[in-house]
Amino acid sequence: HLTPSAYASLMRGLKELDLQGPCVPSDLVLIGDHAFPLAMNSRGQVLMAASLYGSGRIVVLGHEGYLTAFPALVENAVTWLRGDGSDNLSVGVQRNVSAVADNLQKPSFQVEVVGAFSDNLGVGVYVTDAYSVGSDPTELVAFLKAGGGVLIAGQAWSWAANHPKENTLHQFEGNKVAGVAGIYFTERCASSSAFWVLPQVPLMVTGKDFKDDLEFLLQGVSEFDLPSDCVFSEVLVHGPLAFPIGTTEDGRPFLAGAYYGRGRVIVVTHEAYLAVKSMAPFWRNAIHWLDEGRRGVVGVMVDPALKVLSESGLKCEKTNFRKDLSVFVCTAYITEHLEEIQNFVAEGGGLLIGGHAWYWAQTYPGQNPLTDFSGMKMHNKGFTIHIAEILVVFLFFTQKNIKPSMHYTYHFRHLLHRFAAHVTTGVELSKHEEGCLKKLGNDCDAYLRTKARGCFYYTQVLAALTDMLKRSGLPQVSRETFEQHGLIQIGCQTDDLHRKDELKRPPRVHERFPVTSEMLHVSNLWGGLIYLVAPPNTQVKGLEIIVQKAVTVPYYKSGVTTAAEWSLLRTAPGPWAELEFENIVLTVPSDAVRGLEHPDKVAALWDEMTRAIADLAAKPHKFPRKERFVTDVQISAGLMHSGYPIMAHHASAAEVVGVKKGEQLWGPIHELGHNQQRSCWEFRPHTTECTCNLWSVYVHEEVLGINRAHAHGNLTLANRKSRVEEYIKGGRKLSDWSVWVALETYLQLQEKFGWDAFKKVFAAYHHMSNFPHDNGTKMNLYAETFSQTVGMNLTGFFKAWGWPIKTATERKLSQLPYWNDHPMTQYR
Repeated sequence: HLTPSAYASLMRGLKELDLQGPCVPSDLVLIGDHAFPLAMNSRGQVLMAASLYGSGRIVVLGHEGYLTAFPALVENAVTWLRGDGSDNLSVGVQRNVSAVADNLQKPSFQVEVVGAFSDNLGVGVYVTDAYSVGSDPTELVAFLKAGGGVLIAGQAWSWAANHPKENTLHQFEGNKVAGVAGIYFTERCASSSAFWVLPQVPLMVTGKDFKDDLEFLLQGVSEFDLPSDCVFSEVLVHGPLAFPIGTTEDGRPFLAGAYYGRGRVIVVTHEAYLAVKSMAPFWRNAIHWLDEGRRGVVGVMVDPALKVLSESGLKCEKTNFRKDLSVFVCTAYITEHLEEIQNFVAEGGGLLIGGHAWYWAQTYPGQNPLTDFSGMKMHNKGFTIHIAEILVVFLFFTQKNIKPSMHYTYHFRHLLHRFAAHVTTGVELSKHEEGCLKKLGNDCDAYLRTKARGCFYYTQVLAALTDMLKRSGLPQVSRETFEQHGLIQIGCQTDDLHRKDELKRPPRVHERFPVTSEMLHVSNLWGGLIYLVAPPNTQVKGLEIIVQKAVTVPYYKSGVTTAAEWSLLRTAPGPWAELEFENIVLTVPSDAVRGLEHPDKVAALWDEMTRAIADLAAKPHKFPRKERFVTDVQISAGLMHSGYPIMAHHASAAEVVGVKKGEQLWGPIHELGHNQQRSCWEFRPHTTECTCNLWSVYVHEEVLGINRAHAHGNLTLANRKSRVEEYIKGGRKLSDWSVWVALETYLQLQEKFGWDAFKKVFAAYHHMSNFPHDNGTKMNLYAETFSQTVGMNLTGFFKAWGWPIKTATERKLSQLPYWNDHPMTQYR
């Protein structure tokens, strides 16, 4: 953006601005990527600012008296407002500030005093006070947008005092022009003092009390009754004119609103909520809030939402974006008309936008949702979600019956301002503020990942955080702190620990850099192994990579690394080692492999185990993508967790590297089993921690040579029998059918029909499509598939376990012989 050069041009030759005197200015609020302050006081209040809109430029002064008090500044402003290379020397000065004309009598300006702005003036710059814009500044906004320059000055606090029921941001005349460029006159008086040019910039805080907006939006809304099958993202509400509307009990917003230009925006973090009937009272209020009394046409691009939104009483039409709309409703995935929609909102339109980022983040794990997700890319064009300063974060959660609050108790920028004061000057924080600091840390991380380096607000937040970090100091890394706190970085170690109350390592220790040139300089504070991540379906041949200033680590690859090479590599100085086998890569501390003399034997056993995993899943022996197993000093969940990579604590390193037949390896195989689960034959939450254990039992018996009764303490015959009896006594409730109880169902099937039956069932699912989504229908499909596979009617067995077997399923399988002597018959 133009901020550094623009600031230099506007302040050329000025060493100090003495703003003390009779003028009581308005505090200006800035939003968006283009607005930046020219003068601020020590409280963070802005008295002068500049911005861009369309092809034009604008300078806003917080009091009309400044137009004559600082003639050098006004001259610089008019020169900058003309634009680079413009040959239009004509300057129009509104009659009420005609004194400005006297100060611009130079050959470089052709000044004309006029009564009002009009298209036929032919000026390059227009100077006015904030009270002479008129009720309809359409022509002046169009002039600015097309490349004109506007200098506007005034204060809104006296107007607000005389119009107590009016919305200053949208109804004050000056804001009808300055607001489109992201600068607003507010009803707050700003304190005046002497200002040095380029002062140390303090953090700005919220720019409005949104009590009236929340009262309007939440009228008649007692709770948000949300469907549990819609998983929504979290929003980071960080702008001075943005505010949360709906938050979870622990304070995570999923619904937010904002002022942008002369218009308004509401963001909800799942598009399905737009069509939820129980949300109709809120959407009715929201549409009217966005319409602002115009009673215009509401254009709805999200077809399922049309019926619910039509209950607002306004005229709703199914349509793509049109300029004649009053409100436009779309998803965050829209890719067309972005600049037009931005201008539509800035010039007075309303926007309701829905969408989530978590699914995209899971689908593209190597990319940054806050910069690469299509909904986030809008901010690159200065659009909605970022411009309204509401960021959809990729985290996800579900929660029903959320109570709305008329008073939001957390705002990112406000708490950051308070925390900065606490760190730098010792200001005491309240108990509530202290309780929000963890969320503040998470939000700072999310905000910095937007990488909006051209935006003044981003620069301001980054400067504040850097200053606090310098004052508090970075922890010094030594071998002792390395071992105690795990201050490390592993390239594949992407576990995020920001929600952990206690940290043994920094919450995020990996970095990614896009390959944009043949030579790259990359760095990471925590160091780490270097990985090349290729896009899906990439074919790489003849690629040569040269890495400079890196340290060698112990690395073994089956079929490539020789015994002689390994004898040297296992002593390499790097703190992390990798063992790459046919279907899995193990990343462990180097100490775990220093004494490993025969990695080929470890490879052979892992190859046998992973092939067995593929066998049970009825898949080819060679995995389409090698699994990864990474150990760490701290992970995001449990003792281990599945995913890519599978994560485990350091204690597991010796277990996976020293694996031998006859020795248990339940945990790692359990996690590999999780990675084989498919939703079409999963009945969550009942089987989430159950069916993955089929692979643990299979690998222990078929490869490691350990009977199930010895593979895990919960699988002894006594424990199995007592669990079934307890389940029967409890009434065979599906709510109790989970983990080891649920596993018993599958083990009974295996003990009757063998592992081949499971392989054939899994194979049958590979050839199916259009799967049901509800557990009841999926369980009937499973019962039918297993019965057809083994040639026996198993409905009685599954009903004995409490499964909701339908009459239609029983009828369909009635030609098969019944399994009359199944293990559950003894409990009739």
